[in-house]
Amino acid sequence: MSTEKTSPSQSGGDGTTGRPGRRTPLIIAAVAIVAALGITAAVGLGSDDEKATSSGVVQIEGGTAGQARAATVLDRPFTKPDLVLTDTTGATYDLRERTKGKPTLLYFGYTNCPDVCPLTMSNIAIAKKQLPQADQDKLQVVFVTTDPERDTAASLAKWLPAAGDPSFTGLTGDFAKIQAGARSIGIGIDPAKKEKDGSVVSMHGAQVVAFSPTTDQGYVLYGEDATVDDYAKDLPKIIKGENP
Repeated sequence: MSTEKTSPSQSGGDGTTGRPGRRTPLIIAAVAIVAALGITAAVGLGSDDEKATSSGVVQIEGGTAGQARAATVLDRPFTKPDLVLTDTTGATYDLRERTKGKPTLLYFGYTNCPDVCPLTMSNIAIAKKQLPQADQDKLQVVFVTTDPERDTAASLAKWLPAAGDPSFTGLTGDFAKIQAGARSIGIGIDPAKKEKDGSVVSMHGAQVVAFSPTTDQGYVLYGEDATVDDYAKDLPKIIKGENP
């Protein structure tokens, strides 16, 4: 999970960004770590480098496992979140129904994010443009806001094309529903908090989860360090439902 601190003067829904805020090590749910590494977790065991939090996630100091590779193929794929939210046109969007049988990249972030969110969207957009047009048309990229109070359908509609690609789907809605959907695939998010100085602190997992078009399960996990080249290399296989 990244901790990102923004103020009204740093960043806004128009896609402009300021200097990156304070960052903490990535946090992902214990279930995601277990699935990715294929190990058995023992409740109550661990070193000083692993700190359980009240939200059921484990903080791994110093980064994530498997840093040598951008993509982690999960031994136990995730079920696609049961999310029915609102898209950038104001229409109801059923994630499972609308992306059924389609290669899908799912990311949780927010438009006032100073660094990792726009960078991730940009990296995916650039990699997507390297695909044949037929494959570009198949790929679904879904951005779900972690800050629905500020990220309206209109602000997402303005931000996504600038940060990523006009074809990307932006979703907003009830925070509790969004949080539950994120947690179901091992991504922890917390409500945005406003500090005394007027800045906003937002914490959210920075992983991209790839869902197979053949099984509709999330079987590949990308961390925030994934590059354009990483996505460009893997997307042709993701679109076919193959392991990268």
